Amino acid sequence: MKLADKVAVVTGGASGIGAAMARRFKAEGAKGIVVADLQEDLLAAVAEEVGGLAVRCDVANESEIQNLVAVTEAAYGPIDVFCSNAGIARLGGEEAPDAEWQLNWDVHVMAHVYAARAVAPGMAERGSGYLVNTSSAAGLLTHVHTATYAVTKHAAVALAEFLAIKYGDRGVHVSVLCPQAVRTAMTRDDEGGVAAVDGMIEPEELAECVIETMEREEFLILPHPVVLDYMRRKTSDYDRWLSGMRRLLRDYDEANA
Repeated sequence: MKLADKVAVVTGGASGIGAAMARRFKAEGAKGIVVADLQEDLLAAVAEEVGGLAVRCDVANESEIQNLVAVTEAAYGPIDVFCSNAGIARLGGEEAPDAEWQLNWDVHVMAHVYAARAVAPGMAERGSGYLVNTSSAAGLLTHVHTATYAVTKHAAVALAEFLAIKYGDRGVHVSVLCPQAVRTAMTRDDEGGVAAVDGMIEPEELAECVIETMEREEFLILPHPVVLDYMRRKTSDYDRWLSGMRRLLRDYDEANA
């Protein structure tokens, strides 16, 4: 899909990956861009920059996603591209409080569910549309320091797979964005973290990869191509991969003791 003359919504659009995608959509000639976030001050600035609309939205609340869709359609007409991108970074293992698990689940999974409910059936009726759901390389591999993040990002990939199967023959394309480290506020303190083992890219590089992958209408958006190699190694010998991840965890913890 080309973005020219399209209507696009980007959640988590006030900064980082979301803001970079919104700017790139403008450069590609999108007809209407709506950026949504909870950071209202930053959100207004990005919306003004891309000549679009700013909508305050808590993606963990279905009624606010529905409102976001209604506001967009009232301003620009049917949504062509919905980028469900908002995310959080909270470290926690199985011992994390239930509230932390629920928050990760609501933001990383249910937000994608709410978006699909709101826009996918209409896209299918029109025979055209695109869902871009942000997960993480952790959703294909894992994260050795946080289960709350890795588990819910895995679920985001599974949901995207389901949506691609359900709607793919009805003109609705689905892609899942799975980067490693990207230089954003979320990774400000993680320059030496395990996610940055293959380097940290700029949000603009990621946005370029999103555009290229959408034009090819491929499922996996991999700003770090090496993630596909890691994924293949993981599935070819799970036990060896788990052993390697334990070694990575030990080495990292020893280096940062």
